[in-house]
Amino acid sequence: MPQFLNTTEPDFEARFAALLEMKREDAPEVDDAVAEIIADVRARGDEAVIELTAKFDRLELTPETLAFSDEEIEAECARVPREERKALETAAERIRAYHARQLPADESWVDETGATLGWRWRPVSAAGLYVPGGLASYPSSVLMNAIPAQVAGVGNLVVCAPTPEGQANPLVLLAARIAGVRKVYRIGGAQAIAAMAYGTQTIAPVDKITGPGNAWVAAAKRRVFGRVGIDMIAGPSEILVIADRHNDPDWLALDLLSQAEHDESAQAILITDDAAFAAAVAEAVEARLQMLERRAIAGASWRRNGAVITVRDMGEAAALADRIAPEHLELCVANPEALAENIRHAGAIFLGAWTPEAIGDYVGGPNHVLPTARSARFSSGLSVLDFMKRSTLAKMSPEALAAIGPAAETLARSESLQAHGLSVRARLDRLNGG
Repeated sequence: MPQFLNTTEPDFEARFAALLEMKREDAPEVDDAVAEIIADVRARGDEAVIELTAKFDRLELTPETLAFSDEEIEAECARVPREERKALETAAERIRAYHARQLPADESWVDETGATLGWRWRPVSAAGLYVPGGLASYPSSVLMNAIPAQVAGVGNLVVCAPTPEGQANPLVLLAARIAGVRKVYRIGGAQAIAAMAYGTQTIAPVDKITGPGNAWVAAAKRRVFGRVGIDMIAGPSEILVIADRHNDPDWLALDLLSQAEHDESAQAILITDDAAFAAAVAEAVEARLQMLERRAIAGASWRRNGAVITVRDMGEAAALADRIAPEHLELCVANPEALAENIRHAGAIFLGAWTPEAIGDYVGGPNHVLPTARSARFSSGLSVLDFMKRSTLAKMSPEALAAIGPAAETLARSESLQAHGLSVRARLDRLNGG
């Protein structure tokens, strides 16, 4: 059974704090091994990647077969049933339309001194998208990573998708095609991250790496950050559902389990202001668990990490939500918009009982690559802006330099940076000399 907490109980604060500090991710100590892999790929390039792929994925490759050929991709895509193809196309269309609205505008203006100021946005030149293999191979993640990059205008998009023992996922390859990715490498793990960050004889280096992965991938992304940009270090999935008693307990049970079935380390939490309703949802979860194909995973997640919290009112629920800062937040209450206004920290918010989190995973439109482990307090989900960078613009007229230059000279002098001040003074002297 999950933890049951009540804000009226004297030990609530201690138990809630322990819930927030719970270590859910079973991350083995792999950093040293990952460092060796990265160093090996940097030193030997293709040769190291090929050897490591044979070791970890039991797949023999050559430099010529590191990437899928166009013919191989087309053959795999042809295996996708028509209904699944249409579903991917629907998802891609909605994701693209949503992210197109995120494109930022360039700005330029002349201020009161006559200086021209502004900024401009440009995409990174190349991005590498990591897609996990095996049981965690999700074509929806391909769309969620590749489409924002494509909308941003990234010219070179590549995917690394491990294929253990040569088993490719046709849906992943079709999603890559739909999203405009032309190059898909059949490699994974830390060696794929290293190859995208530093390049090999066959694989060109990129500027930004995004996408989820296991502990090895996460450790590699940490180590290459600075050489390249990364999206985030994603932890186990999580959902917080805030609900009043005017809901179907079975619906909410399924919503909680939709994240619990991802991983034994995932976390599902219910907050409600009705103790009887809390019990009803918990009972519904137990009943639904017996029907799930992934009941062993979902059950372990619910028993180890799940929680049901009863609060006095929805104001208290909002305050607790901000402390949890969940990846996914469902607001199944009479006026979800009003409650959402009182919550600052959440990766994605789903408003109303008719908006299950699963819609956001696939076809809602907003991105499903979201901050976990309370990092929604300071970060956001993946967007077009993750594949763009801003350059500021400044142009001084002689009049503008005369107006603000002396202040710059004074500040340079106060910082003992003589050349800084002189570079301004030389121009001011020219102005003063006519």
